[in-house]
Amino acid sequence: MTDFVDQDPQETQEWLDALESVIEFGGEKKAHYIIERLVEMARRSGINLPYSANTAYVNSIPVHQQERIPGDQAMEHKLRSYIRWNAMAMVVKANMKPGSVGGHIASFSSAATLYDVGFNHFFKGEDYGNGADMLFIQGHSSPGIYARSFLEGRLTEEQLNNFRFEADGKGLSSYPHPWLMPDYWQFPTVSMGLGPILSIYQARFMKYMEHRELAKTSGRHVWAFLGDGEMDEPESLGAITLAGREKLDNLIFVVNCNLQRLDGPVRGNGKIIQELEALFRGAGWNVIKIIWGSGWDQLLARDKNGLLLKRMEEVVDGEYQNYKAKDGAYVRKHFFGKYPELLEMVSDMTDEDIWNLSRGGHDPRKIYAAYKRATEHEGQPTVILAKTVKGYGMGQAGEGQNTTHQQKKLELEHMKRFRDRFNIPISDEDIEEIPYLTLDDDSEEKKYLLERRQELGGFLPKRTVKAPALKIPELSAFDAVLKSSGDRELSTTMAFVRVLTALIRDKNIGKNIVPIVPDEARTFGMEGLFRSVGIYSSSGQMYEPEDSGKVMWYREDTKGQILEEGINEAGAMSDWISAATAYANYNVNMVPFYIYYSMFGFQRVGDLWWLAGDIQAKGFLLGGTAGRTTLNGEGLQHQDGHSLILANTIPNCVSYDPTYAYEMAVIIHDGLRRMYEKQESVFYYITAMNENYTHPEMPKGVEEGIIKGLYQLKAGGKHKLKAQLLGSGTILREVEAAAEMLENDWKVSANVWSATSINELARDGMEVDRHNRLHPTAPKKRSYVAECLDDQPGVVIAATDYIRMYAEQIRPWVRGSYTVLGTDGFGRSDTREKLRNFFEVDRYHVVVATLSALAEQGEIKADVVDKAIKQYNINADAINPVKA
Repeated sequence: MTDFVDQDPQETQEWLDALESVIEFGGEKKAHYIIERLVEMARRSGINLPYSANTAYVNSIPVHQQERIPGDQAMEHKLRSYIRWNAMAMVVKANMKPGSVGGHIASFSSAATLYDVGFNHFFKGEDYGNGADMLFIQGHSSPGIYARSFLEGRLTEEQLNNFRFEADGKGLSSYPHPWLMPDYWQFPTVSMGLGPILSIYQARFMKYMEHRELAKTSGRHVWAFLGDGEMDEPESLGAITLAGREKLDNLIFVVNCNLQRLDGPVRGNGKIIQELEALFRGAGWNVIKIIWGSGWDQLLARDKNGLLLKRMEEVVDGEYQNYKAKDGAYVRKHFFGKYPELLEMVSDMTDEDIWNLSRGGHDPRKIYAAYKRATEHEGQPTVILAKTVKGYGMGQAGEGQNTTHQQKKLELEHMKRFRDRFNIPISDEDIEEIPYLTLDDDSEEKKYLLERRQELGGFLPKRTVKAPALKIPELSAFDAVLKSSGDRELSTTMAFVRVLTALIRDKNIGKNIVPIVPDEARTFGMEGLFRSVGIYSSSGQMYEPEDSGKVMWYREDTKGQILEEGINEAGAMSDWISAATAYANYNVNMVPFYIYYSMFGFQRVGDLWWLAGDIQAKGFLLGGTAGRTTLNGEGLQHQDGHSLILANTIPNCVSYDPTYAYEMAVIIHDGLRRMYEKQESVFYYITAMNENYTHPEMPKGVEEGIIKGLYQLKAGGKHKLKAQLLGSGTILREVEAAAEMLENDWKVSANVWSATSINELARDGMEVDRHNRLHPTAPKKRSYVAECLDDQPGVVIAATDYIRMYAEQIRPWVRGSYTVLGTDGFGRSDTREKLRNFFEVDRYHVVVATLSALAEQGEIKADVVDKAIKQYNINADAINPVKA
């Protein structure tokens, strides 16, 4: 209350003295209890006490509560300086080569001490207790992590010299990429915002594995190193309430608050640390602020009237950044100089002394105390907000400057200053070569470095794959969907649920199945699993559900198998990635099945899909209500006609569009075999529809064709005119109907082909073309499409529920006439029949397309096509659905 005038300071002091006495003799908890009771009484009396989630702009841990940092701090400082130099040298040397490959110096420079204290004292390796900690390392800091591994002997000088030069197989990836460095990096993180949300769900999945007794995880922590600018991403803060609600005390966020984004200040007109403190504290997190280094402790202790604290509070981040871009004299004048009393406080300090007043994120003692408290805290996740300087140590080459993020080169003079600042043992004669600092194996420095990691259980980052293969059931386990459904109509979604249920009941892998839904289990007919396997909840079920008297009641359980995330596709996808990488993080192969509205997959969280490819995820993604025309009534926002195209952009995503239940079963069985028996690094995207129809029994010998992407479903008759009709998903049934109409009404015999995966067909064709191009003297290979269609007579027509680009992919390998029908354009709300007519993919348009292709080939006259158009009441002048 800045406008309140205290008329009785003595009484106020008595209250403060009383509180101090309570703290001394009753402890923090007692003091906190009394204060809360006083606030409660004040509010009950009608006094308006606005809530504030902020504390003072000082360190959360007072000096007298600070844990003493163990180890040889002089040695650690020396090693940290060496790592700083090597990280800088690696980037500078890379950019002296042709190509301007880029890299970042400033991010790690600001975070070096944050990482160093962790590596020396906290980050547990795989041989420690129940296993390794999981490190989500901020992507732009990768040079510093490589530099440490180099000193440890894990990386060679040749690798450092090929930083960002990977094509020849000798280099280091620009950022953390498990696909490119599969034995090293644990998690991809440089797509900013994904690290925070993934780390939260990984920490929750760690609890899931423990509660379901699938892995011992107590003592392990998830550490997420983030940038303050990165916290602007919606994914960065989107799941922090879940972490608080689930009491994820195995999760620690370390936010490097260097006050700068890529182009300028994060909150130039405010305070990012205070903003983040309020957000995290309000979400139920334990918040630890490391703002000021040890040099400030004496000044704060002398600040009896709170003037220094007031000055700290009123300065905005843009000014704090400016101070570190200037010098000590500037700080004296513009920070301390506002108040004569503060100038007097630092009158015995030189400008250099003032400049050396460091920020908390560069002080190992402050960092150690924060990490120690975070790892011991129970019942809440912890966020550590560490104030640093971007480009720390770079001096005039970029320290605290807006341009520092883009700094990839240093002039000789700047390198000398960098060397001198960190006491790097390199002479003026040698510095132009920018040599790496190395350690002899018998040196005290090398021994110390390795001893620290040995004591903590081994090197990090490190990715180890030890999960034993799973015993996959025979295909016959899915007999219920391999046989005809008779007169019963069902959707491929229900066929999937039957397959999933059979897997959950399997004695060998049932416990490894992880069903995941965002909040649509009832939509997908999965509510039967609520009672049988339960929904995972870390606190069990603390209420009696409304539907407890029903067969399929909503059951939550600490040992529940289903992960249900509410209306939260990004969260569900993060769940899926956590389960899909359990083989590397827990040495257990988990089999996740995540089903969702297909429109809300790639389109909404496509960045997470790409990351899943990088991280070598294994599992099944089911795009429910897939296709542009299968979802009655919903319209433009829900109707998917392009997810299969997007799936094909991810190299290790295997995608299918099945029509019949047996196709779904064969595809899932093959995926289980490839991912969990052969342990291939692929994952599956399978479309599923909500349209009900009867399903035939699986024809003999079609399994290989289903997996490859194409097989002949039905043979045509003996008419002279021939056609080959390809279809997938629910449009295959329109193609089947069109074949009958062609046979009966137009004397055209058509073979019907089920194209379960045009994406796989296209990949096969490209692989064959590449082989033939690079092996000109070897016997020519044939694509699978050619093997299927080259010897078949007549025109080829393809119709799917996806945009035409999907089926167009195989055109290079179709000999002769090839016509593609698809659902280009925005969706519409209507019935399936009307939508398929609107998008011109129904049976009538398939017939007309076939006749038109035959007319183009001179097989029939054009007036036959015209007759068909009129007979089927097709509006030839209708607006193109792409433009409608």
